[in-house]
This record gives sequence, C-alpha cells and structure tokens, in this order.
Amino acid sequence: MVAPEVLLGLYETMLKIRYFEERVAEVYARGLMPGLAHLYTGQEAVAAGVCAALDPGDYITSTHRGHGHCIAKGGDMRLMMAEIFGRATGYCRGKGGSMHIADPSLGILGANGVVGGGIPIAVGAALAIKMSGWGKVVVCFFGDDASNQGSFHEAANLAGLWKLPVVFVVENNLYGISVHQSRHQPIADIATRAASYGFPGVVVDGNDVIAVFEAASPAVAAARAGEGPVLLECKTYRWRGHHEGDPQQGILYRSREEIQEWMERCPIKRVETHLLGAGYITEEEIKRVKERVARLVDEAQEYAENSPWPEVREALEDVYAAGVR
Repeated sequence: MVAPEVLLGLYETMLKIRYFEERVAEVYARGLMPGLAHLYTGQEAVAAGVCAALDPGDYITSTHRGHGHCIAKGGDMRLMMAEIFGRATGYCRGKGGSMHIADPSLGILGANGVVGGGIPIAVGAALAIKMSGWGKVVVCFFGDDASNQGSFHEAANLAGLWKLPVVFVVENNLYGISVHQSRHQPIADIATRAASYGFPGVVVDGNDVIAVFEAASPAVAAARAGEGPVLLECKTYRWRGHHEGDPQQGILYRSREEIQEWMERCPIKRVETHLLGAGYITEEEIKRVKERVARLVDEAQEYAENSPWPEVREALEDVYAAGVR
C-alpha cells in the first residue's frame, strides 16, 4: 500500500515532467532552442516511480531522453530550461544542451548522447560506492536498444560478479529510433537477460507509477543491502517521435492506431483516477496542482529567455578531452 502523500508526490512529479516536455516541444517548434530534443512524454511513470524509491544522496545516470529523470531526481527546471536554451545560467553553462544535463550535487551524474553510454558510468560509480562503504545506490536508466550494446553486457557482467549496488532500469518503449523491439531482439522481455549475469530481472507495467514504485523500492533496498544488482524492465511508450522533427511523430514506422492505444494508457490519467477514487484528492485540488506546475514551467522559460548567452571567450572553459599517447 503506497501512502497517500507518496502518491500525491508522484502525481506532481509526473505533471512537472509532462508540462516541461510539452513546453520544450513548443519552444523547439518556434526555433528558440539549438540542437535536438528527445522528449519523455508518455514515460513519466518510470522516472517518477523509480526516483521516489531513492534517497537524496543516491545517484542516477541518464540518457538522451533524460529530462524526466532529471526532474524526478530533483533537478531545477529553470536551470534545465536555461541549458536547453543554450544560456550561461544553465546546468552546464549552456554547453551541454538537452542531451547532457548533469547536477552531481543532486546525484545526477549526467545524461548521455551515446546509446548505452551511461551504463558503464553507473557501474563505475557503484564500484566506488562499494569500495568506499558509502551505503548508496546507483540507478542506471537506458532504453531497449541500449540493452543490445556491448557496454550493457560488459557492465552487467561486472556488476553481477562484484554484487555492486546498481539498479538497471530499462525503459522499454518498443523502439530503437525507428526499429521495433521485435526486429532487434529475439526476446520479448529484456529482464530475462539478468539471469545470464546472476541477478534478478523484473518486468513491470511502466505506465503504472504505483507498480513502478513498488517494484523499484525492494530493488533499491536489495542493492543498498549488498545483495547486488537488479534489472527492472518498465514496459512503456513514447508518445512523440524519436526526436522533435521525426516526421509526424514517427508515423512512418508506427501506426496511428498504436500511438492512440498507448496514449489511452496515459500514466498521469491512471494515477489521477486512482487518487480521485481513493478520496486522496479532489477535482479542485487537481486544478490547483496543475496551475502550480504550469507556473513553474512558465517561470523556467522566463528565466531561460532572460538569461545571458555564454561569452565567446568561454568556449574552451569547462570542457575536456581525453587522449592516449
């Protein structure tokens, strides 16, 4: 049984993600942001449910579709929007953009434009935690296609061998860019791959935030207790295309009927219905929550638009390159 205050917090987090992403879609269409935007709309229950199971000092690694993870872990939407706008007040001083937002002070070790790129980072952080005895956990978010990468298999092997405190969260939205899961994997459940590396794999409805939270909580607890990793597969769906600009939101490789079917499983509407049915919230309170979240997104955009651009002289600051002699 999930406590009412937890459910209300999950609901508000999901609204923040949805409203933020809708605003990013709008500013992208208006040409107000540089670079690409890979939106999280439709997958809000995963980030909200998993991050609610974490302690403030725990860590996450993210993906190119990472705005939801950042918000769920406590990221400041003003600094996020400023980063997306390429402004100097952004999380990475406007140099990272949508796909590279990070805030180590909140345990957000960074989004990553490389498919599967965050997985070895998460396992490295988990190794540091175990060696240092910090008692923390790392959650590693990635997509279905990333579970085909060598980075996943090598990292999962080490995590299982050394029983590292990491929870692998695969957000199975059925598509690797434009390729359906059935065309890039011979399995239906990615969670079955965990058995190869000696740790549990769990499948959950990724559009049910209660189910996600109830599955993530024991997984995080087990990792923290030294029992090793868990692979949590969340079955979900992205409403929009692979990125903004994907023709007709991916209609070239998805049917309108499929998209509509998944939109009817809206994770926010599901938890809203549950809250109303249980008497935890009223229609008037829902209206107030939505208005409050909408104001926060308005403030984030205003902050970004009024922030300065980085100076040209700062182009080589805060960047690094690794080389081998």
